[in-house]
Parts: sequence; structure tokens; C-alpha cells
Amino acid sequence: MREESVKLKSMETKLTDQQTQIPESKTSTPATRPPLPPFTRETAIQKVRLPEDGWNSRDPEKVALAYTIDSRWRNRAEFPHGRTEIIQFLKRKWAKELDYRLIKELWAYDGNRIAVRFAYEWHDDSGHWYRSYGNENWEFKDDGLMALRFASINDLPILESDRKYHWPLGRRPDGHPGLSDLGL
Repeated sequence: MREESVKLKSMETKLTDQQTQIPESKTSTPATRPPLPPFTRETAIQKVRLPEDGWNSRDPEKVALAYTIDSRWRNRAEFPHGRTEIIQFLKRKWAKELDYRLIKELWAYDGNRIAVRFAYEWHDDSGHWYRSYGNENWEFKDDGLMALRFASINDLPILESDRKYHWPLGRRPDGHPGLSDLGL
């Protein structure tokens, strides 16, 4: 397991400025959202890190720009359809899941599809901490926007002392361990 983790780390690449910049306009759609399918191992790893960074921003309007106008989701028992519903879903999510920090890891890829496993930590307004584990299946259009997102998620109550994600809110630092490194 440790050897595979080292291999994954060595496969990770620095994201270019173009890949990490999020367009300023919240209403316009970029022509493409690199990296584009079909994915290689390297571009799939990049494509997984970009949504992780976006979700860690907790900015629903910016996050929604990574999805097609008519993107379809299944997230637990909710089925958002289109950017407007995605934005409303994310606003509700981050109003409930406070101090949200997320790590995603590539599981598999093929053509325009990527499978991801993830874990995130958060607390509710009563101060109860949770680690939420899950898997996502993604399908992308040729322009790199995500058209389909199917997520299965389970919540595990944890003590605050059991937290593993301690970076300042926002993007996970490059040197921070990933899921495999943390034994998750």
C-alpha cells in the first residue's frame, strides 16, 4: 500500500496557472475546462485535484462552473439538475457542514470517465465532528465540463481529537498527505 502511495505521489503533477485559475465571471462559461478527455493517468490525477480545490473553496458559484449547464447529479438522496440547482445544493451543504475540508483520490479512469474516492471532515453547528467517506463516478463532455456526477457517501461521527485534516480553510497544501498516506 505504501509503495502504491509513493507511485501516486510521483505521478502527481504540478497544476499550471491556467488549470488552477477559476474564471472571474460567474455567469460566463469557459470554452474548455482542461484537462480534457480522453484522460491519461496524469491528466486524470490533475482532473481529480481541480474539483478538490474548488470544493475546498466552498464557493458554490465558482464550483458550479466546472459542470455543464444541464449537469445531472445524485448526491446521497438528492438529485440536483443543472447549475442553478447545484448552486442551491452547495449553499445548503456548506451552511450545514462547517469547517469543511476535503481530499479526493483517483480510483480509476477510462476515456471521458473518472472514478474517485474521497473523505472530508466537518462539524455541525453543535460542534459534533464527522468524517464523510464516499465514492464518485464522473462523466465529462469533450470541453472538460462534468455532465454526470454520482456520489455515494457515509458519515462517521468522530471526536475532534480524531481529525486528520488540519490545514487552514481553503486549498489543501501540496505537501499534505493524501487519503492513502493517511490510511483512509
